[in-house]
Amino acid sequence: MFAIGDSLREARTRRGLSAADVQKSLRIRERYLTALEEERWELLPGDAYTKGFLRTYAEFLGLDGNLYIDEYNTRVSHAEDDRPIVPQSLVPAHRGRRSLLRTLMVILVVGGVIAGFAALGMGGGGSPSIEPLSNTPNTSALKHAAGATPALAAPTRRSKPPAAARTRLTVISAPRGRCWLSIRRGGPSGTVVYEGVLEQGGSLHLALGHDLWVRMGRPDALDISLGGHLVNGLPAVPANVLLTSNGARSA
Repeated sequence: MFAIGDSLREARTRRGLSAADVQKSLRIRERYLTALEEERWELLPGDAYTKGFLRTYAEFLGLDGNLYIDEYNTRVSHAEDDRPIVPQSLVPAHRGRRSLLRTLMVILVVGGVIAGFAALGMGGGGSPSIEPLSNTPNTSALKHAAGATPALAAPTRRSKPPAAARTRLTVISAPRGRCWLSIRRGGPSGTVVYEGVLEQGGSLHLALGHDLWVRMGRPDALDISLGGHLVNGLPAVPANVLLTSNGARSA
C-alpha cells in the first residue's frame, strides 16, 4: 500500500507545477485535483469519474496509472461496495398507494367529461338540410363537351425522394492499452456522449452528425478513424481533439 495523494502531490511539486497549471493542461477542475491529493474521495463526482481523473492525473505526471487504479480499488472502491444497502421492503409503501388513488381519480374525471360531451352531441336537435340536385341538364356545357377534342392526359412524373444524407461514422478503439476518454458534442462544454475508461481491445462507434470534442488520457493507446480513414498524428500525452466531418484537429 502507498499514499495516493501524497505521491501525486510530490510528483507535481517535483515538476514545478501548481494545481492551476495542471487544470489548464488536463481541464480537470482544481478542486478535484486537490481532492485527489488529499484523498477526500467524498468530494469527487462518483467512482467512475474518480478513477478517470486519477488515471489521467497520474499518467500526466509520468506515473503508472494502472498502479494507482489498483490501489484505489483495493483501499476505497471495495470498501464502498461493502456498505449495507437498505432493503426495498423497508421503503414506505403509502407513497405508491397515494399515486395510484390520484391516477384513478384523474381517469374518472376525464371519463366523465368525455361522456358529457358525447351526450351533448347525441341530444342536439335539427338535421342538416340537403338541397336536391337539379334534373335540368346544362345545355351549354353539353355543347362544349360535344365539340371538344379529347386530349390525352400527360403522364405524371413521380419525383424521386431526395437521397438521405450519409452520416459519417467515427470509430475509437484501444488496441494498445486502456485509455480514459471524455467525449462531448460540439465542444468542451457540450452534452456528454461518453465518459469513462475504454478497456484494451474495446471500441466505440459514434455517428458524426455533430462535431465531437474528445479528451484522451492516453492518446498513444488509441486508433481513431473517420469514415473509414485513420487519423494520423495523435499526440503521445493527454490532449484534446475535435472530430468533424472534414477531419480532426487539436482543440
